[in-house]
Amino acid sequence: MRGKGKKEVSEVKPEAIIEIASTGIRLSVVEVLPSGHWNTLDRSDMPVNFGLGIFSGGGIDQAAVSQCIQILSRYKEQLKSWGIEAADANVIATAALRESRDRDSIIDRIFIRTGFVVRVIDGVEENRLMYLAVRECFKDSKLNLANDDYIILEAGGGTSEMMLLKKGSIVSAHSFRLGTARIEGQIGQGGASDTARRFIQQFILNSKNLLSEEFNSLKLKSFIAVGKHAQIAALNVGRPISTFLWEMPRQKFIDFVDEIQEYSVEECLARFKIAYNDAAQMRVGLLIYKMFVEITNVASVIVPETNLREGALINKLAAPSEDLQRDLDRQITAGALTLLRKYHGDEEHAKFVADVSLKIFDALKSEIGLVERARVLLEVAATLHDVGIFIRMENHHEHSAYIISNSEFFGLTHNEITIVSQIAKYHRGHSNPQNDDHFQMLPRSSRMAILKLTAIIRIADAIDRSHTQKFDQLKIAKQKDSLLIYTGNRHNTVLERQALDEKGGIFESVFGYKVILS
Repeated sequence: MRGKGKKEVSEVKPEAIIEIASTGIRLSVVEVLPSGHWNTLDRSDMPVNFGLGIFSGGGIDQAAVSQCIQILSRYKEQLKSWGIEAADANVIATAALRESRDRDSIIDRIFIRTGFVVRVIDGVEENRLMYLAVRECFKDSKLNLANDDYIILEAGGGTSEMMLLKKGSIVSAHSFRLGTARIEGQIGQGGASDTARRFIQQFILNSKNLLSEEFNSLKLKSFIAVGKHAQIAALNVGRPISTFLWEMPRQKFIDFVDEIQEYSVEECLARFKIAYNDAAQMRVGLLIYKMFVEITNVASVIVPETNLREGALINKLAAPSEDLQRDLDRQITAGALTLLRKYHGDEEHAKFVADVSLKIFDALKSEIGLVERARVLLEVAATLHDVGIFIRMENHHEHSAYIISNSEFFGLTHNEITIVSQIAKYHRGHSNPQNDDHFQMLPRSSRMAILKLTAIIRIADAIDRSHTQKFDQLKIAKQKDSLLIYTGNRHNTVLERQALDEKGGIFESVFGYKVILS
């Protein structure tokens, strides 16, 4: 988007996106055209060491909070000139606020003093927004995310967000506690380059087993580096390959990073004509990219000209897009399947349970009373309901809940991961979620989603009690107070009927239908 095509006359109100990051507070004001493209009208980037106190193990720096409020007050006045009220701005905050124990009081102070409503996003959501931004940049190029395997990395101030793509599908996503401000907090501001290098090396070494296994499953050609520091490198040793994409040969990128490690902050300022805060963190930021690149066999580094704010804008503007939603849903379910494979789960059984669960969900669509998003959560939970068998068959439902709740899922919020893990926890036996004190503490909307989706999965799981998928022509119909499941063939159903008697109680209680296998 970002100004593609001719400028069109529009009465559309400008949109404002503010990002409260670990190293600065950034504002973008854009004019959205009827075509869906946009032009950038205004931008500001004010440095603030918001995460320094947090990442060094101390408390929140009150001076930084005051500076943050002053900057946001200035942005509020800046937005008024564009006819934008504070309540209408989209304000997101990342790692610094996410990890602050005082975040609720800080958010409250910001709202009282400025009127801005701050939404703290988790690492998984940050990954999703960055994926949207990168995906948009590739639309204008000859490259296609679906044709090759890629690693996408954004080295931020507080965290580094990574996604692994296999032929367009995100097979895993990670939020690493590794960033320029965090490293500063550990080794001190202006710490030696060698010390920063050892810090990053040790972090990567600790993560190497996980990363090596995942990297080896991909046929990587290029590494996608997102962020301001990567863009500076691309401008110096790269070449443009489309309107919003640059490419650097692997060795040229590595040589450039090695060269600037010898620069002082003042030399970075003089050569690259950048803000002091960017110059101070440039060496460490590029070192993070370089050291991740070096553990891969990629031939080049691709740099998209984008940022998290553009991902947030795309997310807001493209919400009604069915194509985009289908792509995101596909990424979520692909990630669930990748996790199942990691723990050597029974894919055929998982696919059968997911398919039957979705058929039941669709049959009850007019009365299920859940948002459409619940269908995706149901598919993820059905795919992973038995993943805990990897740990131990006995009580595997509890092990499944543990694995799910401690895994990162691209595109799912923390609350959604909790819902999926609880569905897996209650998918078997005579256990009832309503007897669990932890369940009772969840919000009502989450409790209803867990109850309804658990009831569905228990029925689907019972129909494949033998794990042989012997019913391949299932049809589902409602008849008065019964849900009829037609098997379509003459297999013996004694085992499945027994399982339905055991597991069908919650379904009948929640939906009012008795399940009959016909």
